[in-house]
Amino acid sequence: MPRASSRKPAVDRQRWPYRMKDLCEHTGLDRQTVHFYIAKGLMPEGHKTKANMAYYGEEHLERLRLVLELKNERFLPLDAIRAVLDGEDEEFSPEQRALLVEVKERVADVLSASRESGSTVPIAPLLRKHGLDRGELRALEGLGLLGTVKIRGALHVPQDDVWVIELWAGLREAGFTRELGFDVQDLANYVGALDELFERELRELTPRLATLPADQVVELFRRGLPLINSFLVRYHQAKARAFFARF
Repeated sequence: MPRASSRKPAVDRQRWPYRMKDLCEHTGLDRQTVHFYIAKGLMPEGHKTKANMAYYGEEHLERLRLVLELKNERFLPLDAIRAVLDGEDEEFSPEQRALLVEVKERVADVLSASRESGSTVPIAPLLRKHGLDRGELRALEGLGLLGTVKIRGALHVPQDDVWVIELWAGLREAGFTRELGFDVQDLANYVGALDELFERELRELTPRLATLPADQVVELFRRGLPLINSFLVRYHQAKARAFFARF
């Protein structure tokens, strides 16, 4: 009786048509960047046949193209892109989505986007102006506070994200220096707290607002957001005041 073959079945190339080099050719990315996106959870791993060999399907190519669109055209940082991708399966009804789209169009001014929203600024002169380095820029991007994009070989930052660089430079100028042990990662506590707060706001407010007329939701948002922003600033200051009142 002939022995059964020990060879593994061939990969279904209709299901898994791409290798890493194919993904790179179709997207213009290098393999290190693709692996980085996989590690960041922006794209699922491929179908592995060996420790160092994997094949990929159409869904992988489409996901990479979506990541590039969100990064290069909408200027979203990677953490924000991951949040968008993670939210693809959230249970918003068609009616809720239609409401959100209408509200978004009518509250753009309250969101305080700059007049040059959608434009970009070269990074190099901005860093020189504020005395910051590329390491600090990468750290700010790693926290999801800003996004970068290459335009004609030069790194740019969206105009709407320039405030992040200016604010961090202000902290440096105020004395929060490396010599005293301060770095960008110190902002992580604030980023984490506000990210969690915003997710709770979504969970708690969406069911209450989803059944209201769009006009009423717009009015609540336009009047409520500035008041909540003011509350956060003043309550933080009140906490500091209460702390020093103990001494």
